[in-house]
Amino acid sequence: MARRQSSSKKSSKKTEQPTGCRGCVSTILGIAVIIIVIVISLLTGIDPNEILDMILGTAPAPSTGGGAVVNTVTGEWWHLYFTEPVNSNDPARQVNGIDQYLVQAIDGASQTIDIAAFEMNLDSVTDALVRARQRGVQVRMVTDDESGVEDTETTIDRLVDAGIPVVDDRRNPYMHDKFVIIDGEQVWTGSWNFTRNGTFRNNNNAIAITSPALADIYTRKFDKMFENKQFGGSSPSSAGSVVINDTPIQVYFAPEDKVGDKIAALIEGARKSVRFMAFSFTHDKIGAALNEQASDGVKVEGIFEERGSGTEYSELTYLYCQNLPVRVDGNPRVFHHKVFIIDDETVITGSFNFSKNADTSNDENVLIIQDAEIAAQYNAEFDRRWAEAKAPQDISCR
Repeated sequence: MARRQSSSKKSSKKTEQPTGCRGCVSTILGIAVIIIVIVISLLTGIDPNEILDMILGTAPAPSTGGGAVVNTVTGEWWHLYFTEPVNSNDPARQVNGIDQYLVQAIDGASQTIDIAAFEMNLDSVTDALVRARQRGVQVRMVTDDESGVEDTETTIDRLVDAGIPVVDDRRNPYMHDKFVIIDGEQVWTGSWNFTRNGTFRNNNNAIAITSPALADIYTRKFDKMFENKQFGGSSPSSAGSVVINDTPIQVYFAPEDKVGDKIAALIEGARKSVRFMAFSFTHDKIGAALNEQASDGVKVEGIFEERGSGTEYSELTYLYCQNLPVRVDGNPRVFHHKVFIIDDETVITGSFNFSKNADTSNDENVLIIQDAEIAAQYNAEFDRRWAEAKAPQDISCR
């Protein structure tokens, strides 16, 4: 089933040049450093760039037991998780990720676990699901037929071998959801794929919300995929809304709920600010809404994943050439967020990339949360990522 798409002033300060033997010494020291880096890398498996950063004092040395690679914040009924990529192939550093919290939740399940996963290769999560099955918990899974089933790097075969039923979409567009429903009362969702890259190398977010009413909305959607084999446009709307401790939450699913239009409408209603973090942003209507709001005095800022942002389809060039403050991410791996923060009080998050495919073809889920405390945490993540982002290069504005 192989297939698938889609004049600056010069400084007046003089620079001292090496003379005589001093230049030779610098060269010898440089060669020595390179040799040391190579030897350490071969002995430890740590990325050479990482070792060089440690020698130069530009990055902290990794501890042999790893370090925290996730920012966590907990509210009364919600938990937020933001990855801090370690960008290392050293297994000793690939610990303490988001997965440890999901594993705890799965290990605490007593009745049911429903998981919709675009892809999965985390042994920790797979092991936890198998343990749940072995103690009598009903575990069900929906996945994408290529990235979930056909990809040889997944761990899904282990679930099947353990007797866990897995349904895939068997169609060309993606089953791109990433959500888990535990005991009909807690929902996990966000941009996080249940993979090693998603957990330890990429920028991602996840939110876990305790609410039986919210879980019911997600279960209705899950059942349509798992039991009725309804994917994409064939699935009737499962949209719904809940209020948790005075916080309104709206849930939409793509493509059936025309999510792109709803996001554009929310942006058009912004009064003071819109910030976004986008792995893929090619949706013209959302881009136009941002530009219109910026023209009306709303402060608009955004970060794009660098890969693909220079294509003709990306909104980066359009917004940059309208003089909006936009940057490309500073992660050498993948900036995978799909987030809008509006007026410091509304957060849009989920699996939905701001693209035509997400809007019209893929299976996606979106949460719209109106809560200033939660929005403040997403703003904090935006600030962390903005500080390491950079101005776009080689953009021609005609």
